[in-house]
Amino acid sequence: MKRIGYAQVEPNHLSARYTGQIYAQLPAMTATTSGGATTVTPIPQLENGQFLKYNYAAGRASIDGDGEWMLVYNEEKLYDERHQNHKDFVIKATDMTDGKIYPRLLKTNVGDIFTTNAFKSTTATPEKPSVAGPNESITMADLSIGDLVVVGDDGWLKKSTAAIGSLDAPVFKVVPHFTQIKDNGSITPAYETKTIGSESVIVYNYTLPDMQDAVKLQRVK
Repeated sequence: MKRIGYAQVEPNHLSARYTGQIYAQLPAMTATTSGGATTVTPIPQLENGQFLKYNYAAGRASIDGDGEWMLVYNEEKLYDERHQNHKDFVIKATDMTDGKIYPRLLKTNVGDIFTTNAFKSTTATPEKPSVAGPNESITMADLSIGDLVVVGDDGWLKKSTAAIGSLDAPVFKVVPHFTQIKDNGSITPAYETKTIGSESVIVYNYTLPDMQDAVKLQRVK
């Protein structure tokens, strides 16, 4: 699976939008410790589909410290109607008046469903997949129906082969998107066969509004 541009999220059913479990008061910061001293600096950019911890005690949203992983789901304020069809974007700290991003974080709950292509690159670099710019083609792992997905230490989604009982929450599962209703009332999801190495596997074929490959995830733990 590949991605061109910045990561996206299609909010199929995110309960936080109805329960009010949306958090947006803390700046996105990174803490690094060297020689016993801790330095806190702004996270340079954020894309939808990343995850951060709402570390209220420390006064920051970050990938370190305490707190539950929460979904980054920001929105652009567009003043030019010619740009209303922008589907992917990035929020940069350098564009903020105080040099800090205040992300909108949504708590995911078991049963929540969303579609995304916000997966960690399968290459060693770049660590943040789209940091080089929107024209970079990012290669990610192919996923099959039923695969488990977790949040990595860097806040990006990644595939996991471990048993669900051994994984820390949140855990998501790749689920089908039912698109066709037959005459007998049954529904059929869309699949396609892809060759990965020498093996042919059935993977889920789904796209975002700009027709890029994506997968639908449901939180299961």
